[in-house]
Amino acid sequence: TNPIAWLRTRFYYLLIRLYFDQEFTVDEFTRGAKQAFSVVSKLLSQCKLDLLDGLVSAEVLKVLKEKISLLPDNHRDALAADIDEIMYLTEGDVRIYYDDDGIKFVSILMRFWYLNGANLPDEVPAETKVFQIVFGDESTKEKRHLLTANYEFQREFTEGAKPDWTITRIEHPRLLE
Repeated sequence: TNPIAWLRTRFYYLLIRLYFDQEFTVDEFTRGAKQAFSVVSKLLSQCKLDLLDGLVSAEVLKVLKEKISLLPDNHRDALAADIDEIMYLTEGDVRIYYDDDGIKFVSILMRFWYLNGANLPDEVPAETKVFQIVFGDESTKEKRHLLTANYEFQREFTEGAKPDWTITRIEHPRLLE
């Protein structure tokens, strides 16, 4: 991780704690983001988009409904991330927004790397597979792909707003385009 970016995100986390939510912790947010990513990615792979209402913004949900219906089964299977198969996650960016009406938002982009055993061809989709991991001996090989995903979480901190984080961006490179 870039040390300047790491310091910047820690500074933003401090601002969130000081000015918006005194109980906010990085560890708790990360645990929640990891759990949300696992739940949402599984629902996406199962095409249960109606269950995403409230977890995912209406704009993103509309786009997902169009894209998911066009995906081949193996790409849909590759979207699912079991919580135990998430190998690494990190913050991509943290932003604080104020609009002209005084509404305050915090947005945190999370990047996830997860193992998935979907039957993806070796050559397609390009760049989806960082590498393959083979478990077991030669007769019982199990191929796993290390895949990436970016999910952006947003919360409104205006007085009276619901204290819920909503996913406002979902990217599964080369799988969900």
